[in-house]
Amino acid sequence: MADQPRFLLGNGHNLTSRVKVTKILEPKPPPYDIKTAKARLAPQFSSTAKSLAEIPDAACPDDYAVALLTLHPEYTAKSYFPGELLREARMEAIGSRPARVKPQAWNKKASPEEAPTTQLYVAASRRNFASFANQLPGLSESDTSTKQLFEIEVFKALDVNDRTQRVDRTAKDPLLEVVLHTSGVPRAGRIVEAFEEYADTLNLRPDFDRRFEVGSLCFLPVRAANTDIDKLGQFAFLRTIRQMPELRPMKPIIRTSGKSKPFAVKLPKDPPLDPQVKAAVFDGGLTDEASFGSFVHGHEPVGIGAPVETFVDHGTSVTSALLYGPLRKGDTVRQPYGQVDHYRVLDDHSAKDPYDLYDTLARIRDVLQVRKYGFVNLSIGPSLPIEDDDVHAWTAVLDSLLSSGETLATVAIGNAGEKDRPSGNARVQVPSDSVNALAVGATDRSNEKWARAKYSCYGPGRSPGVIKPEVVSFGGCSAEPFFVMDSSLTIAIPEAGTSLASPATLRLGMGVRAHFGADFSALAIKALLVHCCEPHETQSSDEIGWGRVPGDVEQLVVCGDGVARVVFQGELTPGQYLRAPVPMPAGKLTGMVSISATFCFASETDPNDPGNYTRGGLDVTFRPNADKYAVDAAHPKSSSFFRSSDYDTEGSLRRNAHKWETTLHRQRSFQPKSLKDPMFDVHYQVRESGRTTRASDKIRYAMIVTINAPKMPDLYDKIVQRFQTQIEPMTPLIEVPIRV
Repeated sequence: MADQPRFLLGNGHNLTSRVKVTKILEPKPPPYDIKTAKARLAPQFSSTAKSLAEIPDAACPDDYAVALLTLHPEYTAKSYFPGELLREARMEAIGSRPARVKPQAWNKKASPEEAPTTQLYVAASRRNFASFANQLPGLSESDTSTKQLFEIEVFKALDVNDRTQRVDRTAKDPLLEVVLHTSGVPRAGRIVEAFEEYADTLNLRPDFDRRFEVGSLCFLPVRAANTDIDKLGQFAFLRTIRQMPELRPMKPIIRTSGKSKPFAVKLPKDPPLDPQVKAAVFDGGLTDEASFGSFVHGHEPVGIGAPVETFVDHGTSVTSALLYGPLRKGDTVRQPYGQVDHYRVLDDHSAKDPYDLYDTLARIRDVLQVRKYGFVNLSIGPSLPIEDDDVHAWTAVLDSLLSSGETLATVAIGNAGEKDRPSGNARVQVPSDSVNALAVGATDRSNEKWARAKYSCYGPGRSPGVIKPEVVSFGGCSAEPFFVMDSSLTIAIPEAGTSLASPATLRLGMGVRAHFGADFSALAIKALLVHCCEPHETQSSDEIGWGRVPGDVEQLVVCGDGVARVVFQGELTPGQYLRAPVPMPAGKLTGMVSISATFCFASETDPNDPGNYTRGGLDVTFRPNADKYAVDAAHPKSSSFFRSSDYDTEGSLRRNAHKWETTLHRQRSFQPKSLKDPMFDVHYQVRESGRTTRASDKIRYAMIVTINAPKMPDLYDKIVQRFQTQIEPMTPLIEVPIRV
């Protein structure tokens, strides 16, 4: 076997089994007794009821309103959701957002300090808000509604400042993006109807034809005079008002210079390596699709406007990067792995008409709702950094479309990395905060001296989804540009940007599928790309995510001496535990051993609950030694593997927030004596809008595990020999080029 490439080991799921693990949640003493909780909250509920009573009747659909309930920071877990209290008070939680609060008291020994928490949007009739405020002072400990009072830190009415984000108050008639909660009243559809009626009283005309409804949120544009924004913000079920962002800039980052002269190239004449592998690109269009031959098919949605040269150049560059990667002078242009369907979604309105940002999203949605692609690239989007307390329409729609896990979508994080970082303007841009997509940043060079390109945006993302970018790939700089085809498709021109790094990363994923076939799922390819990333010696995850993706397919799928990489793919059932052994050779291990593990799954999402955005999560327990048990324990001793701190670079996230991430990745090193048939126990947990739920389906997952023992060059062969009836080398359908 040593004379042949050692390909990935597949069928890891044959090693897995179901196990029963019991975990007991230890009760904790409440921070406030009932008497103290009532004394603290009674004035707050009373003040809130009075404030809600002052809202104009037209702004309260059927006399319903919304208040903001801030949870005590020690009671944000789904098991502590104050459902009983809300039921007794006749209130309904319709959404949430992350926040920070300094509690009056807590269970820690140190004095209370500001800590991360969750704020719930709660809806009720104004009569019920007033009724509970009146009842609260007289409630006793025996009343059901008092049992969870200690979980509430603050209760208040929302004001316009709670709802307004990034609005230029000097603009005369800005186009606004309005986000409405659409649940919380008895009659479905009433809130949108009432908002139209209320806007009419202000002589405003929201554009309902362009609205997007995702989950229990409605996103729609409305143009309003600055003097009307505060009045509009009084509508009870309005969650957010922000200025409609513009499209990301499409102009080249670098220009031709003496160091980066164009050069002639010839397109390959051979067909794609696997014509069945298809990717969808949504961008600015193509110069001449016929010149790309059988590799590309151009599509134009019905009713789209005229193409724009700048957008077409961008679309051509992105497509070139996806087909060929970076072009290099003197090298033969590489054969594409598959075909590309390029959808032109930008037109002559996109740069000057802010409404067109919604039209562009609608064109993307309309395609992905009816056509299933294994691969998708987005190098366009709003010129808008992400926010912690709100999900944008682009992100919400994209995550909804990708929730099945059947598509690998790469999204460029944006080129605003040189803007002001403290203000948040250099942060990753929408929709790269999608938890079901792969967010890609850019490196400046392709050699070993690489670093984050200066223009590449910074993380972190929102939690969950905090590691953004997830990966970086060569995007180019003035000293080493990323060469792509120009509009003639005969000349390579120098460019740079995350817009190129993203499709170049997707190209690698298409290469894995082309060589190994459809048995290698989209989730497994995503996990493999993250798993094989090269970290940087000094740059943090906010700059480069998990690291730089390899430069070719060989580095993803071939194991070197002393290395064995195993692919697990399967399904997880809510509430159950799956035991996934890490295959080890029989007998003793020699020298230090490292284990790398990457889990990936896709999740349905709740855009109305950004802090509880994903409905699914993985609680992973690592057991390094199958022979070591605690007294009376049913399972071997556990040891931490995935850490909260890896997803908490500033110490600002909630405890165990990493368990709701859709991608987990880490490497650990071990003394050989500490390992004996190690294993992962994987618990798939579900929630809905931050609370416990039983209604959920099975989900697909992928896990990549690499065992590295440098002093055991025959490790791979020994593992294959021991588990020959369960796992086996994955055989490429098409030969993988191997460097000699």
